[in-house]
Amino acid sequence: MSSFLTGRRLRGGLTGVAVAALVLTTAACGGTTRGEEESSGSGTDGAAASADPNAEIPSGLAVAFLPKQVNNPYFDVAAAGADAAVSEIEGEFTQTGPSEASASSQVSYINTLTQQGSDVILTSANDPNAICSALDQARSAGAAVVTFDSDTSPDCRDLFVNQATAEGIAQSQVDIMAEQIGGAGQVAILSATANATNQNAWIELMEQYAAEQYPEMEIVATVYGDDEDEKSFQETQGLLQTYPELEGIISPTTVGIAAAARYLSGSEYKGRVALTGLGTPNQLREYVEDGTVQAFALWNPEELGYLAAHAGAALAAGRITGQEGETFEAGELGEYTIGADGVVVLGEPTVFTADNIGEFDF
Repeated sequence: MSSFLTGRRLRGGLTGVAVAALVLTTAACGGTTRGEEESSGSGTDGAAASADPNAEIPSGLAVAFLPKQVNNPYFDVAAAGADAAVSEIEGEFTQTGPSEASASSQVSYINTLTQQGSDVILTSANDPNAICSALDQARSAGAAVVTFDSDTSPDCRDLFVNQATAEGIAQSQVDIMAEQIGGAGQVAILSATANATNQNAWIELMEQYAAEQYPEMEIVATVYGDDEDEKSFQETQGLLQTYPELEGIISPTTVGIAAAARYLSGSEYKGRVALTGLGTPNQLREYVEDGTVQAFALWNPEELGYLAAHAGAALAAGRITGQEGETFEAGELGEYTIGADGVVVLGEPTVFTADNIGEFDF
C-alpha cells in the first residue's frame, strides 16, 4: 500500500478528514454474477458459480488497468492505487490504453488483453455500449471484468466499483455552486465526452436537482472538452463569450475543471464567475490559493483503483461471484458488500477548500 493511502486512513477514515466529508448515501447497490471458473469455458454464466470466501488468490495474477485515456492525472492516481493492491496480492500489474477518450478507442486494447490472457481487466468505460462485445469475449476467455469510475451496461462486466452514489455526486456539485452564487443565475456545465456514462448520469441528476431545489438557478448549456486540456480551455472561453451573464461553471471532470480554472485565473472573470466540480487537490491548489476556486469535491482516486483491483482479484480467485450480498476484503480499506447490479460503492467524497486543501497530496 502506498504511504499516501495509509496516511489518509490514519488521519481520518476511508476517504479523508471528517470535517470536509460530504454526507452521502453510500449503501452498496447490488450484484450481477461473475462467470464460472475459467476451466468451465464460460465467463458469463454466473448462475452456476458459487463463491468460496476462503479461496486463495493465486500468485502472479495478471491484472490489467485500462483507463479512459492514458496520461490523464486522475487515472494516473487511480492506477497507482491499483498497482499497490496488485503488489499486495503478489500479482502482475500492467497499464494500457488510448491517448484519446473516444467511444470505441478502448476496444482494440481489450482485444489485446484478452489475447494476452489477462486474469483481471479493470476499466473505466468511455461509452456504455461500445466496448461490450470486446468485454464479453474477455469474460468468455476467463477474465474477471471490473469497471470503475464509469460503467458499461451491467451485462458486460462482473462488478462496477462506483465512487459514490450518482445522486450524491450530482447534488454536492449543485449545492456548492448554489452557495457561491446565492442560488440564482445562469450556470453552465463543462463535461468530458458526450458518451461518458458517469458524466451523463451526473448531469441529468444535476439538472433535476437544480430545478427542484434552486428554481432561480438556470443551467443554460452543457459543453464537452473531451477530457482534453486545450479543448476544455477553449470551451470555457466559448461559454463566457456566449453567455455574458454567466454566474458559474460546474465541471465534473478533473481535466475540465483544471483547464477552466487556468482560463479564469488569467481573465477578467476571475472572482466574478464561480467554478466548482470534481478535481484533485494538486491540480487545483494554486487556483484555490489565488481565489479562482472556492470549493470543489472528489473522492480519493487512489482508493478507487485500489478497491477495483482487490475486487477483481476476489472475483478471479472465486472468493466472490458478483452476487448481491457477498462480501470481500479490500486490503487496508476493509470489508465491502456487493449490492444490486453488481455495484460496490467506495464511500464519501471530500469537499476541498482553502481551509483543508493543504492536508492532501494527490
